Amino acid sequence: MQWLIPLLILGLSVTSTLAKPATVLVLGDSLSAGYGLKRSAAYPALLLKKANAAGVALTVVNASVSGDTTAGGLQRLPALLHQHMDVLVLELGINDAFRGVPVAQIATNLQAIIDLTKKRYPKVRIVIAGMQLPEASGEDYLAAFGRLYLDLAKRNDAALIPFLLRGVAGDPSLNQNDLLHPNADGQKILAATVWPFVRSAVTQASSLSSRAGF
Repeated sequence: MQWLIPLLILGLSVTSTLAKPATVLVLGDSLSAGYGLKRSAAYPALLLKKANAAGVALTVVNASVSGDTTAGGLQRLPALLHQHMDVLVLELGINDAFRGVPVAQIATNLQAIIDLTKKRYPKVRIVIAGMQLPEASGEDYLAAFGRLYLDLAKRNDAALIPFLLRGVAGDPSLNQNDLLHPNADGQKILAATVWPFVRSAVTQASSLSSRAGF
C-alpha cells in the first residue's frame, strides 16, 4: 500500500545545549509531503535548516503521505508510534473536507490521533496545522470546518497554526500549476510559518523532560 513507505528522518544539528536532539514527527498529507517536489524541498526538511541556524538540535521525521485523510493518518499511526517523538505536527483534514466527510468525523479522527499519541508519549507537545476552505464552500460546512482546528487546539492544550497556507494560498507565483500545492518558494514560506510553533513546542517538551529528570 502507498503508506508503507520508509519514514524520512531528515537529520539533526550538532550544536545545542540539550542532552539529545528533540524529535519532531510530521503527520500530514501532500502539503507536508511536498507533492510535486523533491522531499528535501518540503517544509519539514526546511524546518531542520532553520533549527540548525538557530543552534537547536532537532530530528525531523516526515511521515506525510500525499492524498492522506484523517482516517488514513489514524490507520497509519500505530506503526508510527514506534518512533519516539517529542513534538507531533498534525496536518490533516483538508482532503476529508474535499470529500465531504462530516466535520464531526474529521474532529473525531484527529482527536483519536492525539489521544493515542499522548497515551504512548504523555509529554508530547502537539502542533496543529489549521486549514481553511474556499469561500465558495457551503456556508454551514465552511463555518464548522473553520471552528474545527481552534476547538481541537483548545481541547488539547495544543499550539495552533491558524492557517498553514497563509501568504501562499491563491498566489500563482508560490504554487504549482494546479494552484493547490505550494512550489519550492511556497514551501519556504510554509517553513517560516511553522518554525516558530515548532521551536516553542520543542522548548516546552525539553522543559517537561528536564523536570521529569530525563
